[in-house]
Amino acid sequence: MPAFKRLTLAFFAPMLLCMTALAQPVAGQGATFPSKVYDTWARAFAKAGGGVVTYKGTGSGDGIKQITARKVDFGGTDAPLPAADLAKAKLVQIPMLVGGVVPVVNLPGLGATLQLNGEVLADLFMGRVKSWNDTRIAALNPGLALPALPVKRVVRAEKSGTSDGFSRYLAGASAAFKAEVGAGQAPAWPGEPLKAEGNDGMVQTLRATPGAIAYVSYDRVLRDKLAAVKLRNAAGHFVAPSERGFSAAVLESDMHRQGDDLATLLDRPGADAWPITLTSFVLVDAEPVEAAKAQGALKFLYWCFMHGDDLTRGSGFAPLPVSVQSRLAARFTQVRPRDGRLPAYQSF
Repeated sequence: MPAFKRLTLAFFAPMLLCMTALAQPVAGQGATFPSKVYDTWARAFAKAGGGVVTYKGTGSGDGIKQITARKVDFGGTDAPLPAADLAKAKLVQIPMLVGGVVPVVNLPGLGATLQLNGEVLADLFMGRVKSWNDTRIAALNPGLALPALPVKRVVRAEKSGTSDGFSRYLAGASAAFKAEVGAGQAPAWPGEPLKAEGNDGMVQTLRATPGAIAYVSYDRVLRDKLAAVKLRNAAGHFVAPSERGFSAAVLESDMHRQGDDLATLLDRPGADAWPITLTSFVLVDAEPVEAAKAQGALKFLYWCFMHGDDLTRGSGFAPLPVSVQSRLAARFTQVRPRDGRLPAYQSF
């Protein structure tokens, strides 16, 4: 455990020891990218006596919508909001973990052997590459027997932070993609790709469609034993997705150097860096009517901050760097209940 966490834990130890279960269940909703990790954290929190926390993966766009309307206790998003939007909606944004978006394919007989670069991947998702034995794919995979299957694109049906990060990477890799499709939570995909709800819906559609290519979070690759594409990174190396690769991307970013949690992790230099690495965030009410209203969500999120490193490793995600974690306690103090009481996370 980092030194600053030991000091923080020591300071709050008397309050943590007397932590009581949440009076009411806490509800979170939004990004599907980290949803399985939040489920794991919620089970561990409940086992520690913290109470019931549920998280529903519905997409980052919905997570932003639900917390803005105060329909949930916290919202999840992989597409961070700028400061002006946070101020307008009276929200506090807290980074939680780092993960990777991974292109996956259903090409019988090939397994996880396909290699692509960003430009060809962009052409695939623009519908410009029609068959898997296309010469551009063959040039990146010498000696690989590519099937003459038609390419079937699978994209997210709803507003998605995963789509936002994936399309930002493609826009950076391809001038044509940037001009014709652009980046966002709901990109204007050309043609008529197959559409699926959430990361799990993407997995189901991929499996049911020979010749399909989709994009999902790395934890789904591990859980569902999917064939992940190797991507050429900024260092010119073909790399497979891994927690090590996500951490390598962080180390080559201003997130690590300056503690800037909004710094891009896409296409960072470094021999092992995974090109499509993202930070996932939660949003909470900055000005709840009373401290008791915010208490449950802040207790859970602060507990995750204190214990999340150990629970994250091996999950398909990477913990936040120490330079970011050391600043997180200040985010909790930005929640100022209108009844004037101390921030709820301090009342464990």
